[in-house]
Amino acid sequence: MSAPQQSRPDFDFGDMTPAPETALPAQVRKGRGAISNRPGRYEPGDRPAEDDGWPRSEEEEALPPLRTVVGLDTSKTIISRNDSPDIPFDQSINPYRGCEHGCIYCFARPTHAYLGHSPGLDFETKLYHKPNAAKLLEKELRRPSYRPSLIALGANTDPYQPIERRYRLTRSILQVLSDFNHPVGITTKSANVLRDIDLLTNMARRRLVHVAISVTSLNADIARQLEPRASAPHRRLAAIKQLAAAGIPVSVSVAPIIPALTDHEIEAIIEAAVKNGARGVNWTLLRLPLEIKDLFKEWLEAHVPDRADHVLSLVKDCHGGQIYSSQWGSRMKGSGPYAEMIRQRVEQAAKRHGIGARDWRLDLSRFAVPQAIPAQPDLFSMIGESDSR
Repeated sequence: MSAPQQSRPDFDFGDMTPAPETALPAQVRKGRGAISNRPGRYEPGDRPAEDDGWPRSEEEEALPPLRTVVGLDTSKTIISRNDSPDIPFDQSINPYRGCEHGCIYCFARPTHAYLGHSPGLDFETKLYHKPNAAKLLEKELRRPSYRPSLIALGANTDPYQPIERRYRLTRSILQVLSDFNHPVGITTKSANVLRDIDLLTNMARRRLVHVAISVTSLNADIARQLEPRASAPHRRLAAIKQLAAAGIPVSVSVAPIIPALTDHEIEAIIEAAVKNGARGVNWTLLRLPLEIKDLFKEWLEAHVPDRADHVLSLVKDCHGGQIYSSQWGSRMKGSGPYAEMIRQRVEQAAKRHGIGARDWRLDLSRFAVPQAIPAQPDLFSMIGESDSR
């Protein structure tokens, strides 16, 4: 994916109080995915915390939970564009930067390095919201030069991560898209998408929306470790069921498939999703670009040390012996015997249950710019005009 066609925004940190970087021991934090706060690739280098040799008390051993802080993103545009041949859309919107779900494998983690933050714990604790997202979107859609093309929500960070409950940016974006009859594809691993089921149902009647619910594992313990603040697997399946019952096209995203950890669940995930109303499936293999490879290695060593080497060995088998390859066409699904086996298993399971790949085709013909609501006249100016007469 190419870089978004927008200038780097200025950031207002508000009341964000960064924790000292050297005070974060490399150990599991309750409710967080990353083990450490490794500096981003633009920072000068590691700044490891040092042990002074003194024994620590039980209180010191039990690290307190990290607080989530949210700053302002004052970007001047909202639609990001790409020319990647690997994805079926060329426009996306991300109302938030960083993601509190804390998925350790998240390919968006390296983007936090652009902000001077760590792709590790910072990515899931130092978040940004775009308060003018809906206004910026309406402005872009009203441009005479704009041509409708499906917009993806959830292509980078999750539009229904926990802070959406407070800021409601995703809902405000959906409202604008609905007003313009503009199609949108949503990907989320949160059952909180159901908060907007009224809007989504209305848009579905006009063939303007498709939702994909991401299910990485049906094992609650594995899911909690991989995606500590995302909805539990059974809640995601329940969300698929409710969306389908409301007439909203919904698919399951089996992503990422992690070798030797979640790959044995492919068929079970697809079967469970179809039973709950999923109409399609898409999938990707685990990707470990840039800082993610070291963060994921730490996670493996902390949670499944007995399988760490095997997992990484299979990942390398899918990328020509490297931990990651950015080659178009294979970076998301891999290549080689193991990757081919995964592809066949997904396709056969989908065929067995009578579904195909996720269908991104929505109705572009309905797009129309609504009449702008005239500004309310100023009461005092009206009084002045009356007096002048």
